[in-house]
Order: sequence, then C-alpha cells, then structure tokens
Amino acid sequence: MQYIAALDVGTTTVRCFVLNENCEIKGSSTQLVELLNPKPGYFEIEPEALWGKIVAVIEDAVKVAQIRPDQLSCFGISSQRSTFLTWNHLTQEYYHNFITWKDLRADFMVDEWNGSYTLKALNSFSYALYLLTRSSRFLAGSVLKMMNGQVTLRLLHEIQQNHRLKEGIKLNKARIELLDSWILYKLRSGNGKEPNVEHISDITSCTATGLFDPFTLNWSPIIKRIFGIETTLLPKFVNNVYKSLGFLHPGCFTSLDWQNTHIPITSSISDQTAAIFGNQCFSKDDVKITMGTGAFLNLITGTSCQASLKGMYPLVAWQFKKQTVYCVEGAAHDIGTIISWGKQCGLYTDPTETSTIAESVKDSDGVFFIPAFSGLGAPLNDHKAASGFIGIKPSTNRCHLVRALLESIVFRLVLLCETAEQETKRQIKVLRVDGGVSRNGFICQFLANATGKQVERPQCSESSIMGVCFAAGVNYGLWKTLSEITKFRKIDRLFEPCVEEYEVNRKLLNKWLEAVDRFRNWY
Repeated sequence: MQYIAALDVGTTTVRCFVLNENCEIKGSSTQLVELLNPKPGYFEIEPEALWGKIVAVIEDAVKVAQIRPDQLSCFGISSQRSTFLTWNHLTQEYYHNFITWKDLRADFMVDEWNGSYTLKALNSFSYALYLLTRSSRFLAGSVLKMMNGQVTLRLLHEIQQNHRLKEGIKLNKARIELLDSWILYKLRSGNGKEPNVEHISDITSCTATGLFDPFTLNWSPIIKRIFGIETTLLPKFVNNVYKSLGFLHPGCFTSLDWQNTHIPITSSISDQTAAIFGNQCFSKDDVKITMGTGAFLNLITGTSCQASLKGMYPLVAWQFKKQTVYCVEGAAHDIGTIISWGKQCGLYTDPTETSTIAESVKDSDGVFFIPAFSGLGAPLNDHKAASGFIGIKPSTNRCHLVRALLESIVFRLVLLCETAEQETKRQIKVLRVDGGVSRNGFICQFLANATGKQVERPQCSESSIMGVCFAAGVNYGLWKTLSEITKFRKIDRLFEPCVEEYEVNRKLLNKWLEAVDRFRNWY
C-alpha cells in the first residue's frame, strides 16, 4: 500500500492528512492559525509560530495513520494565496510577519492609485491598443484596478514604510516569499540548514498576486515600470509538473523516525487550484464554489485567457508542461467570517444550527443583511461598503436575522454566477461546492433555487486536501492521468432547483440589491 501526505495551510487552520492509494483518509492532524491584528485592518501571521504548527501537523498525521514516515511515497502542499513576507533567508531575519490576503493596511493606497492619472492613463492606453489589436490582454488592462487582495500595494506599502526592508533591498539581502515559496524553502532546506535551495513558487500561487500577467505567463512589466518593484526579489515560478521540487529534509522534524527518509515533494499548488482538482473540474465550463473564510467561484475557460470587465479576473487554473488551462475567478471575502460573526454576536451557539434555524421561518420577514466586512467584490466592486441589517420590525425575531444572514451569502454567490456567465458567455449547468460553509443545507438549497442550477456537494468536504492528493499522486506516477482519479469522487447530495421558488428568489434578490445601495460608499 502506498501513502500520500497532503499539507493544507489555510487562513484559519493548518492541516495534514495521510491518504492511501485509494484516496482513503488514514490519519490527520489540525491546528488553528493565530491571526494577529496589531492595528485595525491589519491581519498577520507570525512565521515561526506557523512553522511550528506545520511541522507538528505533519508529524502527528503520520502517527495517527499508524505508519512510519519512510512509508510515505510522496508529499503535496496547498496554501492560501496572496499572503507574503519579506526576509533575509540566509540569516532568517524577517522584516515583517506574513501579511495575509485579508489585510487592509494599503486601503488608502488602493484609493489613491485607482484615482491616479497614472492608472487612468494606463487604462486609456490599454483600451486604445485593444481597439487596434482586439487582444484580451489589453481589454483586461483597460479596466485594471488595484485591490486589497492583491499583493502589489501591500508590498509597496511595506517597501515604503519598513526601514529594515528598505535597507535589505538596498544591500541585496532581501527577498519576497509567497506563502508557498516560504513553505517549500523551509521544508527543502531543513529550516535553513541547506540555504541554497532554489527560490521557487507554483504558478497558480503567483497568478493571483496581481504581480503576474496571465496573458504572457510572466511577472508583469508594470511591477518595475510603475511600482518600482524589482522582479529579481520574487521567486521563480514553476508549473504543476515541475520535477525539481525536491525532498522533505529530515532536519525539519523532531522525531528520530524521520531521519534518513527521502520523501519527494511532488506537488505544490494554491488552495483554489487544489479545490478545483478536488472537485474534479477538469473540463471547460466546469464550475466550483469554495465556501470557506471567503467564497471563491472558479469557471474553467480552457486554453483561452478570458478578460473581465466587471471585477472578475483571469487566472492560471493549472499548467502541465506546455499546456496552460485558465479560469475566471470571482470572490466574496466575508462568507465564513459572517458565520463566525453571527455566533460571536449570540445569534446562535453553533454554526451547524443555522440551517435548522433559517428553515424554521418561511422567510426573513423583510429583513436583509449586507455582508461587507471587507467591502463588496464583483460585480458590485465597492470596497467602501458597510455591513448591516435593514428592514428590522417589531415582528422580527432571531430566526429572521439568521435567515437574512444566510440569504445574503447566497445572494453574493448568485451575483458571482451570473457575472461569470455574462463575462464568458457560457451557460453554467452545475455548481460544485466545497468548504465548511457548503455543509449548510439551507445555503445549498437556497443557492440552487436562486440560480436555477443544480448544486453538487461531495461526500468529502476536504476538497483542497483531495486536490493536493490527486496532484501529488499523478506527478509521482501513482495515477497516469487526471481521468483516472474520477472514480474517487463521491456525491453526498445533489440539490435540485425548485422552479416555483426561482421567481420568488429573483424578486428577493432585486430587493436585496436595493438594500445594498443603502450601504454603498459608506466609509
């Protein structure tokens, strides 16, 4: 029997699972990520604390699986995107903590740049080139906007404000690490024991940073020309079948059982690509929606890189050798956050109760919730929007508030679905959902009713883990092709849309959009 270890480093948890060649989970270990909030809007992770958790979950998962480390055939990694740090890797001096994708420290810079003559000139010039060439790349450039979720302005903020980082760059001692490149460095070098390992990052992590041009498949020239950021600071990007990811260095681990092991790292992919693989969205027009801390909709567009005019963005879904497969992505950043907030406010004691609570009333009694703790993404595109309830009356009770909360999540997902269809001119038939929030039956059924589409939920909610396992196993040679792993997907439930409910929910969506207008441009 062969075994695969799959590491998933997310925003809220670090997890490692050990699976056998039949994709059966034999052991797992999870630790919570401590998200630091040193100032309002700042969201950081202390790197060495995170490293300790990574090592611990790998060792613990192998113990729980009751196998020896040397029985692992291969190892795969999935990590959150657009989280980065800068450091001197030779001395392991960090210039700052990990700055996560949720961080808002550069919010004022986003406003400044989006209103700047520089960006407006770039948009106009790109549109002129689009009229001449009809190139999707220039169409994308014509609507380019800065976003907090991109690495670009958060990195520029640190370069401008962090004096140690400035000095490190001046002395050619600093380099930029995306979360995946840092994990790879630590695991391959034995936590710095062999510091000269290759500085690399997976292309599916790079593509989401805002620093990467998916049309040319290279770091964007804008980085240097407009922002003054040297691309030499960034890791080398590699494809998803890169053969030189190296091995787990035994020096990373505390247990003597790991000494003299030679376990190959055969895959490192972003969390959303892992979820795409886990949901087996391997064909053009396949769609998955991951509902975790945030919600991410990805629609596979095949070998064409699709420009978007309404706030969605083109990404590399995966790259095998010379074949690049693209997707368009739309995000709603406050899905899991809203569920946690509702518990914190006392609306319920356990998030698993919310489905039953919402179904206990026939509607929300005219109450609507606007989920905008991080603003509103595509297609509303208002990062100054506020969150809140509207329509509360004397007849409103706790159940109505909970239902309004869950309905708001679905309304955001409906907008993402419709935008993806409009932008790609494709018809979505089935929505494959995963992530913790997808276990909520009310949300899944309401999503089916509101979109008029089937919603498919897998038995295993660990889609990112399964995706890492699939990618690592294929690269190792356990399976020859992606088609061989389709047998491992098992459906928990297929939510069918109710035709009668569709029109009712369309009216509700339009009313919710009226409520959204009251909360726009608040800050």
